Amino acid sequence: MAHGIAQVVERGMCVGCGACSIRTGGAISVALGSIGLYQADLRSATEGQLESASRVCPFSDAAKDEDQLARERHGELERDERIGRHLSIHVGRLTDPDRLMGSSSGGLTSWLLERLLDQGIGDAVIHVGRGEGGELFEYRISQTAADLLNSRKSIYSSTTLTDVIQRIRGDGSRYIVVGVPCFIRALRLLADEQPDLGEQLSFYVGLVCGHLKSQFFAESLGWQAGVRPEALESIDFRIKNPRRRTYAYDYEARGRADRRSHRRRVASTIDGDWAFGAFQPEACNFCDDVFAETADVVLGDAWLPRFTSDWRGTNVVVTRDVRARDILLEGAARGDVELETVTAGEAAQSQGGNFRHRRDGLRVRLADDIARGLSVPRKRVQPGYDHVTPQRIELIRQRRSISALSLAAFADAKATGDFRAYAAPMRTTIRRYRRIESAGLTWSARVTATLRRWRRRW
Repeated sequence: MAHGIAQVVERGMCVGCGACSIRTGGAISVALGSIGLYQADLRSATEGQLESASRVCPFSDAAKDEDQLARERHGELERDERIGRHLSIHVGRLTDPDRLMGSSSGGLTSWLLERLLDQGIGDAVIHVGRGEGGELFEYRISQTAADLLNSRKSIYSSTTLTDVIQRIRGDGSRYIVVGVPCFIRALRLLADEQPDLGEQLSFYVGLVCGHLKSQFFAESLGWQAGVRPEALESIDFRIKNPRRRTYAYDYEARGRADRRSHRRRVASTIDGDWAFGAFQPEACNFCDDVFAETADVVLGDAWLPRFTSDWRGTNVVVTRDVRARDILLEGAARGDVELETVTAGEAAQSQGGNFRHRRDGLRVRLADDIARGLSVPRKRVQPGYDHVTPQRIELIRQRRSISALSLAAFADAKATGDFRAYAAPMRTTIRRYRRIESAGLTWSARVTATLRRWRRRW
């Protein structure tokens, strides 16, 4: 049986992008579910609508894959199997210290979006920002540099494109769109299926993605800082500290009642370590796109050893459109940005852990699910176990267990009002992860890893 949207939803792989709802004119609804993730509801869809939806679902075999979409748009460019097609590859940051301090990383994403607007490449930007209704975060529209400045910084939460795309349909404007790899791919697929919408989407800005997060991630961080989920008004996930390395940042939660700032180190929380995969959707276990290969430009953190000691943060940027490349080079010539050319290998190295999850881990997860008789999507890596050690296989499986456990346990904690219903099982499963992780290390390497974790915490 082909792996279409019905299998995607049945397997819990829906990422909530909303492309299916947009393609079917709302016949398929997308709503925030009980585990803090947007999910599609197929119950009212006809067979014809399911077929149409399958062609735009980023986890369906009926949809074009990243290689096909990138070849159609940037086929003249050199291709690297890790980062995709590329025109230029840079690392860099803004030179303005105030703007740099208020950014999550090197500040280049919001700066580049402003320049794209200035040059008339789009009339407005569609991006994730603070919610204006009942949700913490949502896709919204910014028309000015001031709007973008107010919405900058990283956001880690489930969102959907459904409402914002419905709002802009046929309004005569052109939009720059920002998203993680699967959302950018979904928009490219929609643009192919619905040319009128495609004409409105003028430029695609991708974000390097480790994995998405459920809304529970924000609520858990808030709860650990002293703000209960029902009282959480806002959260800033990444606050730089000049006394620490770039990855050792703080976060800040605010409650509706006292409006007071509650700040804490991310590394001091149960679930702040990205390696655990806490609150990760199942969809992210079946994604092999790290550098948003279908986007016109993609930006992320340059997690390279020579930059991690610099608290200011550094971006890695891969361009596939000459307009993005020229904006960066012109900014460097004016002194607005610091820019350095790097190789595809260095760009990939900056996301080493990400590739281990998205490529090495994916091969194991595919093999595991196939052995269980489960439907899996067609991917660009082959299922198997021969590329990793038995210890690594166990670690990959344990990480997947943590993701599933975190969602279920936090739902229980919210239902009972007792954070311990989440914290206790999470600590147990994370201890097992750490034991597996350190099993193959020498004694000195285990000591070094322990000290590194404590330095991040304190």
